[in-house]
Amino acid sequence: MKTDLHRAGPHPLRGYFYIGSAALLWGISATLGRAAFTGHPLPGGLSLGISLKKIDPLILSQSRATLSLAVLLPVLLARRGVSALRVPGRDLVRFFLLGILGVAASNYLYYLAIQRTNVATAIILQYTAPVWVLLYTVACGAQRPSRRRTAAVGLAVVGCTLAVGFVGSSGFRMDPVGVTAALLGAFSFAFYNVGGHSVLARYDRWKVLLWVLVAASIFWIFVNPPWKIVAAHYGAQQWGFMLVFSLVSVLGPFSCYFAGLQHLEPTRAIVASCLEPVFSISIAALVLGELLRPMQTVGIVLVLVAIVLIQLPERAARGEELMVEPIE
Repeated sequence: MKTDLHRAGPHPLRGYFYIGSAALLWGISATLGRAAFTGHPLPGGLSLGISLKKIDPLILSQSRATLSLAVLLPVLLARRGVSALRVPGRDLVRFFLLGILGVAASNYLYYLAIQRTNVATAIILQYTAPVWVLLYTVACGAQRPSRRRTAAVGLAVVGCTLAVGFVGSSGFRMDPVGVTAALLGAFSFAFYNVGGHSVLARYDRWKVLLWVLVAASIFWIFVNPPWKIVAAHYGAQQWGFMLVFSLVSVLGPFSCYFAGLQHLEPTRAIVASCLEPVFSISIAALVLGELLRPMQTVGIVLVLVAIVLIQLPERAARGEELMVEPIE
């Protein structure tokens, strides 16, 4: 059943606001994630005020989903009740596929790629996802392979490459496991953009987010049983960090991102998500005092141009609805 939002029609500007908010939160979480992997204070001379024990990528990915679910579920049960959160079995399978192959896989593979290579390599390969989304939507006939849309995707990928400092830095690190993880993460990112757009055409974003988190949390229990987490002997500081990290990197941004997917088709949404590395390096420059190089500035401009370019109406589609039908 469609929500009132869908009956009223999509609002592209509202969709870009939601996607931008999600990208900002992911940019903040990227800065926090540095401390999780190193166990040391953040760069730029700042200190967290605590001494963190290094957190394994698998446990960090698992805690993000599980702790977010632990916060969201009681709130939705109190406000809506059990009956309002039920979904048919067919769609429940879709939610589980979205949660496991999309959200859980992309989170873990991204962090594994960072650990095995470096941030630049992981982000560049992760943000080839707009290319895969465009190829899929063109192949299934949901979009036309227009020059403008193709150019916007290309500019977004090139802009991300420059924004994260790939040019003029240590660049690409050819660790086979890390590179493979980053590429698979890009496919997972593309998958939950396309799949999420489909289910959000019929369900409220909070219900979608809830069941996606349920799926991811159950999956992680089988992959990494609770006794293994207990054996890691994390203290109160680590658990406090993981709780804050889960809210900033999952519950907040995914609720915004799913809201954006209700207003934007997958290619527009995933190109707008390329603001994440832009926010990441901007926050590092403003808050942590890291140097913003000229080529990074060029990359930021290219990403912004790509976002403006892809939201412009195509000539052949003038007078038509910009929002494509849900992809089944």
